Amino acid sequence: MVRRALLFVLALLLLAGCATPLPKPAPPPAAKPPVPALVLVPPERVPLFIDDMDLASLEAAIEKSLRYYERAAGDGPRRMGDAMVTVPELRDTLIALREILRRDEPDSLKQVRIRETFDVYQSTGRDGKNTVLFTGYFEPIISGSLTQTEKNRYPVYRAPADAVVVNLGRFSQRYPYEQLVGRLKNGELVPYYSRNEIDQLGALAGRGLEIAWVDDRIDLFFLHTQGSGKIRLPDGSLLQIGYALKNGRPWQSLARYLRETERISPAEISYRSIKQYLREHPGELTEILGHNESFIFFREVTQGPVGSLGEILTAGRSIATDAAVFPRGALAFIRARKPKLDKDGNVEAWIPFSRFVVSQDAGGMIKGAGRVDLFCGSGDQAEMLAGSLAERGELYFLVKKRATGR
Repeated sequence: MVRRALLFVLALLLLAGCATPLPKPAPPPAAKPPVPALVLVPPERVPLFIDDMDLASLEAAIEKSLRYYERAAGDGPRRMGDAMVTVPELRDTLIALREILRRDEPDSLKQVRIRETFDVYQSTGRDGKNTVLFTGYFEPIISGSLTQTEKNRYPVYRAPADAVVVNLGRFSQRYPYEQLVGRLKNGELVPYYSRNEIDQLGALAGRGLEIAWVDDRIDLFFLHTQGSGKIRLPDGSLLQIGYALKNGRPWQSLARYLRETERISPAEISYRSIKQYLREHPGELTEILGHNESFIFFREVTQGPVGSLGEILTAGRSIATDAAVFPRGALAFIRARKPKLDKDGNVEAWIPFSRFVVSQDAGGMIKGAGRVDLFCGSGDQAEMLAGSLAERGELYFLVKKRATGR
């Protein structure tokens, strides 16, 4: 019996030695390198730099970025394509364009000078194929008062002292622009109060944090989405408020939520349809608004609206972008379509446009290389324009060429 078992094992070993060895498993495919946010545009593909606005507005926007660069001179370089671009280079780019546009020369010669003076980088967009979604934002003006009244009963809060801000970039280079906002509870940092905890449960009530009180809960919500605005007081004066801090909770889109819950069809979704639905269904406000847990705290400012650079935004010229992707304060050029509106805010037609802009703000939903928010101004007309704008287009950044080339 033992002999038979030994012969069986020997036969197996002989067969194994004669058998063709199994092929080694193929190594997993190498991961594709990430698509860069900006790529250098070859000379033959550089667009025509046609600007549909006045030079004065562009000069005003450039001046604000120059003031920012005076304060940010020590900031490190930023990657654009294969190049590392410094703050002085970004500053010199703005000055060089301003000098070209101020010259009393034909537009055709200015085009030549721009092409000779600047390297042009295009955003690869949200899909790696240069697709950029352009939306608009504005500065709302809503009615309110400095004290609570029966009419003005919705508070506008300043930043609470117990909100702890953690800049993760100080702990790891992997998170250079990431922040956490929380509060200490039993020695542990926990998430700060959500929108419903503040609005419905009164988590901040009685702490003297109210800057003002306003008369419309829906308008107040959209004041939060814009990040700054004006409050028209009973005597007709305007109280300017600007962004101070957010509660750190994730931003959730009401448009997506209303589509997913089948309250508004995808074909009908728009800024106007969202506001209309909210006004027609007051009993659903707590659920719908509370879906967006993000909450904004404000501060009083003497002028505004103030962007993330600490400078006043310029209507039509200031854009909000992701500071983790694109250089702050930098000169850009956009091409997209804008709506032509009638007096009631209805879109009559879509018109191609292009212009120079400056990256001077940020936004909770403006993330990645494929998102740009265009500041449209203040008041009702700006609201109608911003609420209609949701167009795909092209985004370029310009940098003055180095003497030795790039």
